[in-house]
Amino acid sequence: MRIDLHTHSTASDGTDTPAELVANAAAAGLDVVALTDHDTVGGHREAADALPEGLTLVTGAELSCRVDGVSMHLLAYLFDPADAELAQARERVRDDRVPRAREMIRKLRALDVPVTWEQVARIAGDGSVGRPHVAAALVELGVVPTVSDAFTPEWLGHGGRASAAKHELDPFDAVRLVKAAGGVTVFAHPAAVKRGAVVPESTIAALAAAGLDGIEVDHMDHDGPTRARLRGLARELDLLTTGSSDYHGSRKPIELGACTTDPEVYGEITRRATGAFPVPGAGGAVRR
Repeated sequence: MRIDLHTHSTASDGTDTPAELVANAAAAGLDVVALTDHDTVGGHREAADALPEGLTLVTGAELSCRVDGVSMHLLAYLFDPADAELAQARERVRDDRVPRAREMIRKLRALDVPVTWEQVARIAGDGSVGRPHVAAALVELGVVPTVSDAFTPEWLGHGGRASAAKHELDPFDAVRLVKAAGGVTVFAHPAAVKRGAVVPESTIAALAAAGLDGIEVDHMDHDGPTRARLRGLARELDLLTTGSSDYHGSRKPIELGACTTDPEVYGEITRRATGAFPVPGAGGAVRR
């Protein structure tokens, strides 16, 4: 089995629609794909309705969190999307995205970059507007060659000249909310130092004690020694280890299935989940 547990669609900051994403996942030879858009479940129904035979969909979301001043992302799988408290928490994060994007645009214009809200909103389309859409606008304007080049201190990186703060969840609260909604939690790309500051291992240990299920080890932003260190940490803390592409379509140079999750780990994730079932075949989301 080939299992990719971290992808994004146009419901957040990917370039594939949810329907296109599942079609591309099948074409890439995946057996299981998780749709984990940022702080939203808005793409789940379309993905499930378009699901090709032979491909299983894992519903999820990537939750924006912050602890001790450091941003981190928490992958949440197979939770009940109707759970009121978790839905409200996601909504609070999404509501802050527009003013944050407008503040980044204001700062960029002060730096003589002629980006506009209309341009960023066009790029975002129906998705939840975010920093990658502002970065894509910088690419369109020829300010930077790629989206990744916008995530630096010079531009939109954490603490950068045009960065702006946003509302983020406390990860301990997020773990509690996801678990209460029957879901499973995995810390996304925990050692992606190229993105900025990362949380210390002591925080990961505290999150494990609070109910965190796993850490994402095999990821494009982790080199070989980092992956080995994270596997050792996972063994010490009795955490699951996953692998994923973090696919964003054409917005990032990474293919579906570039990194994958062991089938035994996937099986354990589905065993722990009580909020939703994986969706097999040709559509039709099923919840417990």
